[in-house]
Amino acid sequence: MQVILLLHQFSLFVIVHSKLYPLYNYTSMKSVWNNLKFEAQSVAEREPALGSLLEDVVLSRESLGEALAYRLTRKLDYNHNPKRFLLDLFFEAFQSDPVILDRVALDIIAVKDRDPACDDYLTPFLYYKGFQAITSYRVAHWLWMNDRRDLSYYMESLISEVFSVDIHPAARIGGGLLLDHATSFVAGETALIEDNVSILHEVTLGGTGKVSGDRHPKVRSGVLIGAGAKILGNVEIGAGAKIGASSVVLKDIPPGCTAAGVPAKILSQNNVSHPASQMDHGLSEEG
Repeated sequence: MQVILLLHQFSLFVIVHSKLYPLYNYTSMKSVWNNLKFEAQSVAEREPALGSLLEDVVLSRESLGEALAYRLTRKLDYNHNPKRFLLDLFFEAFQSDPVILDRVALDIIAVKDRDPACDDYLTPFLYYKGFQAITSYRVAHWLWMNDRRDLSYYMESLISEVFSVDIHPAARIGGGLLLDHATSFVAGETALIEDNVSILHEVTLGGTGKVSGDRHPKVRSGVLIGAGAKILGNVEIGAGAKIGASSVVLKDIPPGCTAAGVPAKILSQNNVSHPASQMDHGLSEEG
């Protein structure tokens, strides 16, 4: 009876949230988890010094959600937190909102596929603060959407202190995100990042002053944003666009274009449809 009830609740969740948060294939999450377990066992055998960590956060766990809860708690926990406070919070979020883990799985896959320094799933799970910061943000966002705003701000503060990443919990971020290196990444309250985007460190998705309301950038699917780029105001970066490193973007960038400079100007039409996957930061006339 409990299983039937849970399935019914899950189906209702999909109906209510499908327009904003489309669910992804469950096999992605299962595949990531199976690979994590296998890779953790291999590392534990060849590097016994890491055995305790791997046992605690992967090998003794039964699911990707459980493993993430323990890993992120170890990263974010401070002595002044009540015992099990963060652990219970992660469990609650992952169990209440299955979309979080769908997106997490796609984030891990994105890192492995796009980062030439990463050839497995375990490395970003254990060590990459971009992945860990985004996963923690997803819990803060869940709190925000459930009107637990004081706690969401507390999570935002922890994420900023530990990972040097500042994402307002109201910002909306899709799955398949590569936040490479991550240090000093900022996203404001009304920022939107769609699925399958790649962003490097020191990128700001910010406002232009004291304007209230919808005031932050909208980054569409497939976009690649180079290190240090500043995108300011309620501007749209069209699907498949590419923003050059250290650029300052103050106006909309059409889909499929490369833009760079201060202020950014359109340089060319891209010769690839999905720069986020290619990770080519070149600014040639061909895009």
